[in-house]
Amino acid sequence: MVLVALIALAMGGAASAQERKPGPALDPHQILRDAKDPQHVSTTVEIVFLLTVLSLAPALLVMVTSFTRIVIVLSFVRRAIGTQELPPNQVITGLALLLTFMVMSPTFGAIKRDALDPYTSADRSKQIPQAVAFDRAAGHLRAFMFQHVRRQDVALFMQLTKQPSREGGWEESDVPTEVLVPSFVISELRRAFIMGFALFLPFVVIDLVVSAALISMGMLVLPPVFVSLPFKILLFVLVDGWHLVVGQLVRSFYG
Repeated sequence: MVLVALIALAMGGAASAQERKPGPALDPHQILRDAKDPQHVSTTVEIVFLLTVLSLAPALLVMVTSFTRIVIVLSFVRRAIGTQELPPNQVITGLALLLTFMVMSPTFGAIKRDALDPYTSADRSKQIPQAVAFDRAAGHLRAFMFQHVRRQDVALFMQLTKQPSREGGWEESDVPTEVLVPSFVISELRRAFIMGFALFLPFVVIDLVVSAALISMGMLVLPPVFVSLPFKILLFVLVDGWHLVVGQLVRSFYG
């Protein structure tokens, strides 16, 4: 929804600029004259920006939402069990997207209410400029990222980018978005790997027990994974593993 909102904002700005001053597109002399008109140059820049947003949409979804933590933890589950490509990548990614939209629904709703709806309102008195709409949308995304980013990570990138220091530490308004996004990503990676480590432990114990049992019986040729895999799947099913993993994963964003 947030990507649709950003695309709608960009398309709306380009369309309104084109409505202000239409002209023939196939006349080369008119094109040269339009190149000197700031309004036409602004329209071209907005179209280029729209194409950039479309090409970077997947990366934007990954970098500024809960998708990173969710998809990594779900991938850890599959690797911990040892089922190779089951569930397949399409299922893991699809479930991660659904959970991302569920976790981000308050943020997306706020963006729609405060940025997209006023920008596309039919009432001229309630309409807001494109720049204001983008600032409001970015503000809600920044608020979500600040809730889950670690101060150490923010300080690291503030120092790497040589941002001016302040007495008493940096405030949220002092942190640029280009610093906040990578800080948020590595914070999400850390949390995802911690949760993945906790998921791996019980399955490692099963592998160790099975390996020790096979060695004690003298079955050195038989790969332990052939015996441990059914037990790991059985354990995961008996404890209702998907219910526990998804529940704790979603709750981790509200803790």
